Amino acid sequence: MKRAITIAVIALGILLLAGCNTAPKRDPDYAPVRPVAPPPVPQGNGAIYQSGFQMSWFEDMRARRVGDLLTIKLAERTDATKTATTEITRSNASSVTNPSILGVSPEFSLPGILPLATTKNLGLGTSLNSSNDFTGEGDSAQSNKLTGEITVTVIEVLPNGYLMVRGEKRIGINQGNEYIKLSGVVRPADIDSTNTVLSTKMADPTIVYVGDGAVASANTMGWLARFFISALFPF
Repeated sequence: MKRAITIAVIALGILLLAGCNTAPKRDPDYAPVRPVAPPPVPQGNGAIYQSGFQMSWFEDMRARRVGDLLTIKLAERTDATKTATTEITRSNASSVTNPSILGVSPEFSLPGILPLATTKNLGLGTSLNSSNDFTGEGDSAQSNKLTGEITVTVIEVLPNGYLMVRGEKRIGINQGNEYIKLSGVVRPADIDSTNTVLSTKMADPTIVYVGDGAVASANTMGWLARFFISALFPF
């Protein structure tokens, strides 16, 4: 018994310590990459300037190589409204009269539920009626706005010269963390002289803004409530 209590106390202490760890977590899918190492210095070529180690003094420092930094200015805004109304009515009616065979309508008896009880004078006539009504209505409205800046890293230069970039910004605030994750393709012509490009100029953009901690948990719906509004709930 004492051993079980000791194990329970240790486990509770580990859980409490884990809850106190609020350091932001890195996402490997948005991790920066290291720039490509320059080739080794050739020896004894008799030249002052070595190939692969040149520096340009008369052009801006825009991102163009793997490992270069690029600032993305977030200017995202979406407004969407959707209204749907559906109304379906369906009715069916079928009937079969008792036929006549050689001028005589067939009749028969069936045994009843109670002992020695029978149901007499039954014919072959049948009737069936069904009716279904369905009415559905839904409204949806959504508005989002995201502004700010995030500096990302060039992870690949495509054959046409376009740049694949990705990056993540992690901010720890009070009892939670905020994460801004971004990836996409940038055209070098859209990069301005300050090495900045608008997020609306990116191709195939992925912009994720999430958080964790006490505030995020308070805004999360419980699993039981999610079940009652999911497709798994049959009613």
